[in-house]
Amino acid sequence: MENIKLIIFDLDGTLVDAYLAINKSFNYAMRKFGYPARGPLVIRRAVGWGDDNLLKPFVKREDLASVLRVYRRHHRQSLVKYSRLITGAKRVLEYLKNKGYKLAVASNRPTEFSLILIKHLGIGRYFNFVLCADKLRHGKPHPEILNKIIRKFSLSPAEAVYVGDMAIDAQAGRRAGIRTIIVPVGSSPKSQVKIEKPYRIINRISGLLKVL
Repeated sequence: MENIKLIIFDLDGTLVDAYLAINKSFNYAMRKFGYPARGPLVIRRAVGWGDDNLLKPFVKREDLASVLRVYRRHHRQSLVKYSRLITGAKRVLEYLKNKGYKLAVASNRPTEFSLILIKHLGIGRYFNFVLCADKLRHGKPHPEILNKIIRKFSLSPAEAVYVGDMAIDAQAGRRAGIRTIIVPVGSSPKSQVKIEKPYRIINRISGLLKVL
């Protein structure tokens, strides 16, 4: 891939495995309000659209704001206890930074919690810019977040690559006109990702180096 200057990463499922932390906070909030606990796969498939959308299908509309407050209060602690980097992620970031690429994060996770993760896992020094959907009118799969990051660096879509794990990442990348690479180890099954026809599907994050 030639003329690439900027690599934009999704966070959850792409660089970070926070699923256990999400499970703990999700079921804590459910129990607090008398809702049934859910299994890891059910929760995993609901991740990726922001925490309000994570909870929305499982609670009554009138309870959502209260459940979300409890979830977030618990999540500030569970993220630190139960999150980890995906194998190979730090090596990839180190390599790309040393090669002179600009690196950014585009996440539907709220800014506060994205920054907790980035700080806790010690990867903040790799990123030139972090942008989350709570700062925008639209989250992914709308392309707004990717468009804004590209404009931040005064680049064209042809000079950027987006790396994510979900079908919505492939959709956002396509709508932004960015070549998108999907690592389907997160919330979307590979079959769902294939439907969106991203630029490339790789089996693990370390495979990104071969593509570039």
